[in-house]
Amino acid sequence: MSKKWYNLFVSVDPGEAGLAESPAQTAPAAEAGPQPRSAAQAVAEIAATVAAEAKFTSPVRDPASFDQIYQAAEIASPAHGYSILKVAEMLASGHIRDLPPEVKRSSILVALDAAGVKVQEVIQDAVRRDRALDTFERVQQKSLEEMEARKGEENRQIQAEIDRLVAERRARIQANNDEVSKQRDSFQRWRLEKQREEQKIADAVNYFVTENPITTGGPAPAPPKSSKTSGA
Repeated sequence: MSKKWYNLFVSVDPGEAGLAESPAQTAPAAEAGPQPRSAAQAVAEIAATVAAEAKFTSPVRDPASFDQIYQAAEIASPAHGYSILKVAEMLASGHIRDLPPEVKRSSILVALDAAGVKVQEVIQDAVRRDRALDTFERVQQKSLEEMEARKGEENRQIQAEIDRLVAERRARIQANNDEVSKQRDSFQRWRLEKQREEQKIADAVNYFVTENPITTGGPAPAPPKSSKTSGA
């Protein structure tokens, strides 16, 4: 992926040699010679000097701390102090923040020249930090994907257990309903037999009474509850 911040100090004007330099570092151009490098070529050459994959030698306890990520990747601030983070702070300072881009670039280049720092060193530092962040991102993404896979499998097992329990409970409910239905059917058959038996009894009693006391339609009403009265 192309990183625009690598090109901050790289010349993009036609005919320039690639990396921008302070006036003190610029030498007269030869009248004849090979074609100058493009800005992209210059950046690619610098990036090629940095390992494509950062190596982490210690764990990162706080992923939100970029300082810990850089430390784990063994990226220390250079002795002269001009890391890409320092340059970013300088660019954001109130002294040059609102100046035109070319003026800001020239101001930083003058400061780097005064400190004896090459632009290549700053861009290398930027590439190292960027690749450390990219590597850490891949590690984090892989960790997330592995966790998602584990949790997904765990969820599938839980869902299977839920489905099994639901099926068991539904089977119990159905069994209960079947048992009730069976008992109801049995009771209805008994009731029919009971009505026939009552009808047979009623028919026999009917010869001897004017008011037949035998019930034949349904259950006989419950006898009234006896009440007790207390004496005064």
